[in-house]
Amino acid sequence: MVRIIGIDPGLRNTGWGVISQEGSRLTYIADGAIHSDGDASLAERLLQLHSQLADILREFDPDEAAVEETFVNTDARATLKLGQARGVLMLAPAMLKLPVAEYAPNTVKKAVVGAGHAEKDQVKHMVKLLLPKARMRTADSTDALAVAICHAHYRGSQRLADVLARS
Repeated sequence: MVRIIGIDPGLRNTGWGVISQEGSRLTYIADGAIHSDGDASLAERLLQLHSQLADILREFDPDEAAVEETFVNTDARATLKLGQARGVLMLAPAMLKLPVAEYAPNTVKKAVVGAGHAEKDQVKHMVKLLLPKARMRTADSTDALAVAICHAHYRGSQRLADVLARS
């Protein structure tokens, strides 16, 4: 059995979801979101995210982590800040010597729904079908569970080696 944490990075709200995989069977463990204080400095916000994720990692003791890649938009400054948050969020599991895989948003959607351009509602519906006990507390934690499911689908395959080689 392997325990996987999926992470949907955000500077203000970061979703996380933990599942276990035994063969092809997936089991929901927990999900939620961590938040940074929008009034704090960027450095303080990054520390808040890192500290909160480190607490979750200690509590749920995953074996592997999967992080969604940054969506690049037209606001370069916002994209840069999101990239910094993502880096801090990747650092937390790496410091615990956990393998960290990265997946593009379209790869996550394709693994969960079967279509790379699926809508949020379709992703949520499929997460609920695949993990019937999932609470899906926030949209961010639903996305994080989808990232974990994607990793469960790709881990151990040649495609995982390709994903890890790009990181």
